[in-house]
This record gives sequence, structure tokens and C-alpha cells, in this order.
Amino acid sequence: MNEADRETRAVTLESGSRRGRALRGVPLPLLVPALVGLAFLLLPLLALLIRAPWRSLPEQLTSPEVWQALQLSLISATCATALSLVLGVPLAWLLARTRFPGRGLVRALVTLPLVLPPVVGGVALLLALGRNGVVGQWLDSWFGITLPFTTAGVVVAEAFVAMPFLVISVEGTLRAADPRYEEAATTLGASRFTAFRRVTLPLIAPGVAAGAVLAWARALGEFGATITFAGNFPGRTQTMPLAVYLALQNDPAAAIALSLVLLAVSIAVLAGLRDRWMTASS
Repeated sequence: MNEADRETRAVTLESGSRRGRALRGVPLPLLVPALVGLAFLLLPLLALLIRAPWRSLPEQLTSPEVWQALQLSLISATCATALSLVLGVPLAWLLARTRFPGRGLVRALVTLPLVLPPVVGGVALLLALGRNGVVGQWLDSWFGITLPFTTAGVVVAEAFVAMPFLVISVEGTLRAADPRYEEAATTLGASRFTAFRRVTLPLIAPGVAAGAVLAWARALGEFGATITFAGNFPGRTQTMPLAVYLALQNDPAAAIALSLVLLAVSIAVLAGLRDRWMTASS
């Protein structure tokens, strides 16, 4: 064993020893509930993997209904994320860079869909954008646009619940970014919008990307607002979560297979955001 190998082994042993000492130093009244909490969170996921119909999984996932729901889910979640970017990034900039009366109230209202029951959000969307809604009646009479129980309604419902994730992420990134770069650009003759587009936006691009991924994942898993506002029509409004709910009543094996697809997507999102979270926590 050469000198480099001995040093590497010594560093590895020292690191393992530190972790062992750190674990032994955790008080038992904290360690036990922490382990129980970990088991509580992991057990349902493990049960999903254990009870998965692995032999019939390829057949389950290649059925036309599954691909139809998956395609609709991917398209609607992507469109909802695009809508969230177009509306949410300027809103985050407004909350982070400007001062106006009632800014705290506006921020609270923006984050309200995070804690609002999704079904309540769907009912609110119906009352606002339904055919007889506050705004929907004018959309129907003036432009002939009807959103409920359509694919466009799925996009609207998903954007409603997903946009707060993007706004919070982008606003936090904007507050962490140095505003002096934007101010320097304005003193050199650039307009506020040009300074935002050419200076600020490239600086906050990682935060925008992280917020977009979170919004996309939230839109992909949305259930309550979608089924309330858009219904559950195969090929038109039936997304993957709705297909899981329907399959659970008739074919539990198919429901498990669909759940595995959503689980794989969620793990991919977490893996994609791991570097950003690790950087923020270090």
C-alpha cells in the first residue's frame, strides 16, 4: 500500500469515526422519534415497491389508457409551468424589488394556494372562470372561451396550485442577488426592463430553473383542483393522478403501476434539485 492509499484510508476511517461519534452524541429522546419519523415516511414508499406487480408492469404501462393519461399529464404540466413562468417571474420581481402598500398582504395571497385545500381551489376556479363565473361569463359571451372540463382548464387548475412554488423560489433568489448590478445598469442608460432582462435574469437563472422544476412537479401531481374544475374525461382532462384514482377502484394493480411512474418522476425531480439544495444548506 502506497502513501496515497494510506492517507485515503486514514481519512475514510476518521470520517466514519466522526459520524459514529456524532450519532452516539444524539440524545435518545430525539433519536427515537427521529427514526420513527423516518420509518413513517419511508414505509408507504417501500410498501408500494414491495407490492408492485413487477411481472405485469410492462403490460400495465403500455396500455393506451396509461400513455394517454401520461401524455396529457406531461403536456398540461409543461404548459402550466410555462404559464407560471410568464406570470410568476414578474410577480416575484415585484414582491422582491419594489415597495408598495399592502405588499405583505399580496405575498400572503400569492402563497395561499400552498395551504388551500385543492378542492377548494377548484371550486374557487369554477366560481371565477366557470361559464357563469365572475370572469368566465364574459369570456364565454365575448370570446366564446369555456375553460371548465377542457384541457385548457387542466392547465389553469395546475398553474393555480403550482405558481406559488415558482414565485417563492424566484423571490428568494432575487432577495439574495445583489441589486447593485441592476442599479449600475440603469445608471448606464438601460431601462428597468432591460436591466432585468440583461442583468438580473441571468443572475437568478438557477433559482428560476429550480422554481420551474418544483412548479412542474407540483402541476404533474395535482388532483383536487383538476378533478373539480376540469373533470375526469379520458383523453381530455384525465391526468395521471386522476387515472390512479380511477384505477384504484377497478384495477389496483394498474393503480400501483401508475403510482410507480409518478414516484419515478418525483425521484428524478429530487435528484435534479439535489445540488441546489445541498449548496443552499452548506
